[in-house]
Formats: sequence, C-alpha cells, structure tokens
Amino acid sequence: MSPESGSAEPRRSTRIGLKARIEIKGLAEPVTCKGETVVVNCHGALISTSVHLLVGMRIEIHVILTDKRGRGQVVYVDPEWPRHCGIGLEKPQNIWGVYLPPADWTECDFG
Repeated sequence: MSPESGSAEPRRSTRIGLKARIEIKGLAEPVTCKGETVVVNCHGALISTSVHLLVGMRIEIHVILTDKRGRGQVVYVDPEWPRHCGIGLEKPQNIWGVYLPPADWTECDFG
C-alpha cells in the first residue's frame, strides 16, 4: 500500500488463475520440489509447493505442461500457509502456457 493514497500499488500485469504442475529447483540452496501454480502473470506467480521456501531464495521454475523454464526469486511466503509463495521472474515471460494473454502482457517474452 502506498502511504499517501491508502491503496495498493497497481499490478504490472493482469493475474490469471491457472493450475499447472511445476518443479522448483534452488539455484544456491540444495532444494528441489514439486508444486503447482495458483495464479500467474507475466512477472511471476503465486505457487503452492511440497516444501517450505524462503523469501529471497533464488529459484528455477520448470512448467511441466509447456516444458519452459524461468529463473526468479521467492518474494513472499504466506505466514498462515507457508507452502504458498509469491515468486517474481527475473524477466517477464509467459512460461505458463497462457494462449490468449491479457493486453497488458506486452512486456512478456513469448519465445
């Protein structure tokens, strides 16, 4: 929230509810786990994992359905549901397989 406006900062890209199986691998930590996406956007996702991840952890995400990978970082861990994490991708990209993306996904790499 912005202290001046009292409202949340706008999202950089529209979020879409999507359940897709993923694998997570720690880039600096010896962590590998399975999980699934809950909500995705061009800049990251809310994911559910089989193990606890830590804020700041650098990770690689592999989306099973698309066989695409992206690097990112854990930016949020839900205190009540510690296996639900927010992740930010290093670069905006559609690794999720969203075929009809929202118009504001213009920054997104669809390669």
